[in-house]
Amino acid sequence: MSTPPDPAPGTNARFEDTHWSVVLHAREGDSPRASAALESLCRAYWYPLYAYVRRCGESPDDAQDLTQAFFARFLERDSLRAVTPERGRFRWFLLASLKNFLANEWERARAQKRGGGAMPLALDALEPEERYALEPVDNMSADKAYDRFWALSLLEQSRAKLREEFRSAGRAERFEKLEQFLPGREGVDSYADLAATFGVPEGTIKSDVSRLRRRYGELLRSEVAHTLGTHTDLDDELRHLLDALG
Repeated sequence: MSTPPDPAPGTNARFEDTHWSVVLHAREGDSPRASAALESLCRAYWYPLYAYVRRCGESPDDAQDLTQAFFARFLERDSLRAVTPERGRFRWFLLASLKNFLANEWERARAQKRGGGAMPLALDALEPEERYALEPVDNMSADKAYDRFWALSLLEQSRAKLREEFRSAGRAERFEKLEQFLPGREGVDSYADLAATFGVPEGTIKSDVSRLRRRYGELLRSEVAHTLGTHTDLDDELRHLLDALG
């Protein structure tokens, strides 16, 4: 059985640019790389922010309109002028910005069309209300719900990147078998089962899973680092992520 693909050269030497630095570049001029990264970041936070608005009592339609309108305003070039790493973690900045936006919107007539019809992000793959309807019923506050869905979003992004690494290496089927051993998944097969399936020693399967988990951890750390002004707070942010997941 083949081992998981090695990370790209240099990924262990240092983290990639944080999203903070990408945003700073984006506000200074046109950059396809910065625009793509910023859109990726917005997609990562779209559902946590949507869930926050829903927890505030808004209907599904109004929550979608409000979240879209918020991002439409956030993505305006002038709005990025207020973004600085010194203001703290990016998730804090986004949530504080959303709260200010909602306070202003709630003062306006609800009949007013929000966002001027702007659709900064395509919703074809997001299906927020279908996803929200599957969430367990609880008394979690809007702020805690935001943190939980932020954490889940980072886990999903890390898993997607790991899956893409395997796919690019021509090992998509291997990933589908090994994925069950990642945190948060309930394994169906035992190491012995997979060893028999692939005709390799059980120790080989254990080594493959160990490499898979290690790479997953590296990708998760990188995803979390993207939302920090500096990397010095990374361990604290990871602890907060685990707390948010309960």
